[in-house]
Amino acid sequence: MARLLVVVPSDTDPPTRLGEWLRDAGLELDERRLSGGEPLPADLTEVDGLLVMGGPQSSLDDEQTSPELVGVRHLLGQAVAADIPTLAICLGAQLLAQVGGGSTRVGADGPEVGATLVAKRDSADADPLFAPLPLSPDVLQWHHDEIDRLPAGATLLASNPRYQHQAYRVGEHVYGLQFHIETDPALVRQWADGDAVGVASSGLDVETICARATAVHPDLAEVWAPFAARFADLVRARATARG
Repeated sequence: MARLLVVVPSDTDPPTRLGEWLRDAGLELDERRLSGGEPLPADLTEVDGLLVMGGPQSSLDDEQTSPELVGVRHLLGQAVAADIPTLAICLGAQLLAQVGGGSTRVGADGPEVGATLVAKRDSADADPLFAPLPLSPDVLQWHHDEIDRLPAGATLLASNPRYQHQAYRVGEHVYGLQFHIETDPALVRQWADGDAVGVASSGLDVETICARATAVHPDLAEVWAPFAARFADLVRARATARG
């Protein structure tokens, strides 16, 4: 069975429904929760793909502030160098941009919070994961930093009016998503209750943010569960090629 390394920088963002979709697609998930002190492997030689989740840490944190991110950056750098099937979400996507030669900063337009839409770019039509998506898929946003510059040669796959770099690909098999697809209502409630600054920036109250997220979760599953299955196809193909 193809093996996916799942890096969870914070217990506040476990793989949740995304993990279920990937297991349903036939992957074995090797989950490492950094908040609990679980170690990361030194390299990716024993796995067929990589999933990096989000968390409240900032992509701008130095080694002293967030030492757990050092190993995450190291593995993402290996994934880019070897073009290993990778899905990096929110904080993960920001770290991926950095190690690939791009950059991040505190969001110029403030935090982006709650259920919203992104729009596919024309380049997504030729992408095996993004081509089947609807033109403007539902997503769940929750970030304070932004990716202000993509790695050189990266392919921009989705944008929205507030933050341009919503989804991108490095090489052929390494993907970054600024938004979240893994959430369930309980996780969004946890985030809303714990992020007064983000909630205030939205112009909505906690109950409205949570109600809108709950309403959109069935649509998220309809769109992103098949996306997860297509990503699993990439991981299985690498497992087959590795023998």
